[in-house]
Amino acid sequence: MINFFSKYKFIFYLFNFLLILLYLYPGSLLGCFLYNDCKLQPQITADFIISTNHLYAFVLFSVVGYLTFNKSSQFILLTFYLIFLSITLEILHYVIPERSFEIPDLFGNLVGVITAIIIFYFFRKNENFKN
Repeated sequence: MINFFSKYKFIFYLFNFLLILLYLYPGSLLGCFLYNDCKLQPQITADFIISTNHLYAFVLFSVVGYLTFNKSSQFILLTFYLIFLSITLEILHYVIPERSFEIPDLFGNLVGVITAIIIFYFFRKNENFKN
């Protein structure tokens, strides 16, 4: 599976484009398609302390990124990119109409990236242990 993503890097770039499009669209692009209401945001599960939609989006995005760029130098650069993107996209909600900056969303983004980092840390440690 790792070779699949590293061979087809366009999948990561497509995820990147879609994530940025969904974040920067004024209103809810998914709500427009699913509910015919651009102000209604679909909710996968109930929010706890952090936004679960943001958590799921960034876990998925980060996992695809780490599967795509799995060399150690790329891993560090990708980690900085994901953290920078998660903060920047949420801060841009200050200026986008129909969107608002929320701390739980920001923490959902960051926890999603950190969760993927932890998953891949243990994955790499287990991989090194087998060798």
